[in-house]
Amino acid sequence: MQSNGIVHDIKPAPHAPRPAPTAPTPKAEAGFGSLVFCVGGIYASFLTWAVLQERITTTPYGHRGSRFTHAVFLNTVQSAFAAVSGLAYLLLTTSHPHRRGPAPIFPSRRILAPLLLISLTSSLASPFGYAALEHIDYITFILAKSCKLLPVMFLHVTLFRKRYSLYKYAVVALVTLGVAVFTLHHPSTASKAAKHGSKQAAASPGWGLFLLGVNLLFDGLTNSTQDQIFTSFRPYSGPQMMCAQNLLSTALTTSFLLLAPFAPPALTGYLGINATELRDALAFIRAHPSVGWDVLGFAACGAVGQVFIFHTLQVFSSLLLVTVTVTRKMLTMVVSVLWFGHSISRMQWLGVGLVFGGVGAEGIMNRREKVEKERKARAREASVAGQKEGKEL
Repeated sequence: MQSNGIVHDIKPAPHAPRPAPTAPTPKAEAGFGSLVFCVGGIYASFLTWAVLQERITTTPYGHRGSRFTHAVFLNTVQSAFAAVSGLAYLLLTTSHPHRRGPAPIFPSRRILAPLLLISLTSSLASPFGYAALEHIDYITFILAKSCKLLPVMFLHVTLFRKRYSLYKYAVVALVTLGVAVFTLHHPSTASKAAKHGSKQAAASPGWGLFLLGVNLLFDGLTNSTQDQIFTSFRPYSGPQMMCAQNLLSTALTTSFLLLAPFAPPALTGYLGINATELRDALAFIRAHPSVGWDVLGFAACGAVGQVFIFHTLQVFSSLLLVTVTVTRKMLTMVVSVLWFGHSISRMQWLGVGLVFGGVGAEGIMNRREKVEKERKARAREASVAGQKEGKEL
């Protein structure tokens, strides 16, 4: 292992063929219990994360009622925490293939390019989304973000030549429709869109849709490339990816915070970027120390949540992960409504039913497919055993 932490490419054994470039398949031991563990962990950590996020971004601090609005700073702190928790996860769950110790974060030079890609796309997705909000209304933004399942499947089909069963497309449509119905009938969304109507009219909707399309493309590229890393660099694991991606993301966002003050003012102003975000965030925390604890809790919950996310991504696939993520957003909205005493309309309950109905149907179909594959595997084993017995006779 070299001093920079990168080892030479690991060559497969002569009798071990290189895995085909397809999406990762569930492990044999990844059953219902593993699914419940992963989904429950994601829900619990990110529901708490969402509460802290709401407190940080919407609760006034101090007698002047100032609010913390430094998103890139938040993401940097969170990715730094996630890198540390990812390293701990790596030390506890992996081992080096050739010597004692944990698995290397960067097992080969070739893996650096895709890891840099997912770190870059995940870091850029959010700023493009915020920039899009300067030109389009919030309803359009939420509806597009609710369709995250579509870019994942689109990229898998177009770039990786993967084909899905017909019911998968039906589940995607059902889940997306459910989230859209719930969001469209959310009173606060409609009122906010009406409130900012004059501002949106003066903006450029075409440019906003382009920025939003880039945001969704980055999201899809991140999830799809993660799948390809797992299949092309086996046995690369979730702990390795979590640590590597967050280290690189922290480096990228930290560089942004440090270099943004030197960017052209016209560019930062048009994109809605705060060029002095790092300085302003630290000054805000010094003036209001309580927000510092909220930021730390926010980062800790996000780090724990990412452990569950990368474990889910390793054991299952990005399509299941995005499905869980979308439904988690739905559950976050429901919890927020119940916590603050808001009412849910019949159409919103219909949206909830569509989402969880689609997820439930996918679970049933996946179970049937697994049972059928196991039956065919047993039949093949029995056939091979019968042929061997015939030859011996």
